[in-house]
Amino acid sequence: MGHGGNVIDELMADHREVEEMFARIQAMTGGGQDLRDAVDEVTIELVRHSVAEEQHLYPAVREHVADGDRLADKELEDHSRVEKILKQLEKTRTDDPQMNPVLQQLMDEVSAHVQDEETTLFPQLRQVCTPEMLDDLGDKIRRAKAMAPTRPHPAAPSTPMASKLLAPGAGLVDRARDFVTGRGKS
Repeated sequence: MGHGGNVIDELMADHREVEEMFARIQAMTGGGQDLRDAVDEVTIELVRHSVAEEQHLYPAVREHVADGDRLADKELEDHSRVEKILKQLEKTRTDDPQMNPVLQQLMDEVSAHVQDEETTLFPQLRQVCTPEMLDDLGDKIRRAKAMAPTRPHPAAPSTPMASKLLAPGAGLVDRARDFVTGRGKS
């Protein structure tokens, strides 16, 4: 969850972690509790990652990167699509015939988003921000992930201010639910 380093190193480490989770899911045969646990694990990571980006990365992109509003808006649209897919996965039983197609849709959406961030957004951010700014953003991202929700909330506002106000409360409720149910502990 927290890897250390500047914002780009932190988020790229998250990307690799999610890719590893997807590879484990693709290697699974059948459904059952193992698949549910793996889907829960990737959901937790993606939600935390998205909330942190929405609170800190995209405002920095808007402020510092040329055409940052357009770039940030595009990334937020990606997040919205992913969050809706995660909500659908949360409701889908592992033996449902729709589970695999929805999982594939998630992997495709996340893959395209990661590719876009790593080839377009991160290089532009690195060009316009000082190493100190990138380090500071990395610290903010790690703190935000620690407080973020662990379940998809597609109806929640994605503006940075609303996210900063609402995410810690939703995160607390989600973590309490996870503790009681044992979700994310495998």
